[in-house]
Amino acid sequence: MTFNKSKQPIGIFDSGIGGTSIWKEIKALLPNENTIYLSDSNNAPYGQKTNDEIIKLAIKNTELLIEKKCKMVVVACNTATTNAIEYLRKNYDIPFIGIEPAIKPASLQTKTNTIGILATKGTLNSKLFEKTSANINNNIQVIEQIGEGLVELIEDGKIESQKMTQLLKKHLSEMIIRKCDCIVLGCTHYPYLIPQIRKIVGEEINIIDSGEAVAKQTKNILTKNNLLNLSENNSKNIFYINKDKNTLKNVLSNYSDIEINYLYF
Repeated sequence: MTFNKSKQPIGIFDSGIGGTSIWKEIKALLPNENTIYLSDSNNAPYGQKTNDEIIKLAIKNTELLIEKKCKMVVVACNTATTNAIEYLRKNYDIPFIGIEPAIKPASLQTKTNTIGILATKGTLNSKLFEKTSANINNNIQVIEQIGEGLVELIEDGKIESQKMTQLLKKHLSEMIIRKCDCIVLGCTHYPYLIPQIRKIVGEEINIIDSGEAVAKQTKNILTKNNLLNLSENNSKNIFYINKDKNTLKNVLSNYSDIEINYLYF
C-alpha cells in the first residue's frame, strides 16, 4: 500500500511573523492544505546576520519541519531564500519554495524606468539578489534601500507607531525624490506596512510584493509532485513561535481555524 503524502502539512518558516503574509496567500489559494508555520522571532531579524549564520538557522528550521512530517518547505523569508535556498535544495530531498524580491515584475511595469527596492541588508548583499538584479534592463535605475529597524518594530507590534512612520519616511525619501513608480517589498514582514507606505508615497506608486506569486508557485510544485491535498476535511494550521505570542496572535486575529503554540527551537 502506497503512503499518501498529500495530507501531510506544508512547512513554512520565517525569521518571525512576517512570513504570515505568505501563509495568508497560500491559505487563500489552497484552503484544504494543512500547514505548520515556524516563527523564529528569537533570531529576528535575519537580515543583519552573516551568510553562515543564516544557513545554520535555515537548516535548524528545515530539520524541525521535516521532523514534523512536512511534505514541502516554503522559505517565507527573503534573506533566508537569497542566502540559503541553494544549500537546502542540495541537501534535503523535499521540494522548497523560495521568496525573492519581485524585481522583474517591477522592471516590466515601470514607466519612469526607476524602481525602488526596500529590503534587508542580508537580501541586498546576497549573491542571488545580485544575480537577479543583473538580469533586468540596463536602462532601469534601481534604488536599493535597507529597511533598517522595520522588522524589529513589526515584531514588537509597533506597526502603526510614530517611530515606524519616521523610519519609513526616511527609508522612502530617495525613492520619492528619484521618481520611482514601483516599490518592491523585499521582505515578507513589509506587506504589513503597505497602509503606512501608501500614506507616505501616495496612490500613484505601485507597491509590489511576492505573496500571490509564491502561493501560485506552491500550488504548481504540489501539483507537479502529486502532493496537492484534495481532501475537503477541515485543515489543520499550527503555528510555533519561540518568543511572545501576542504579535503573532494580532496579525492572525481574523483566523479561527489556527493553533498557536510556544516552542523553544
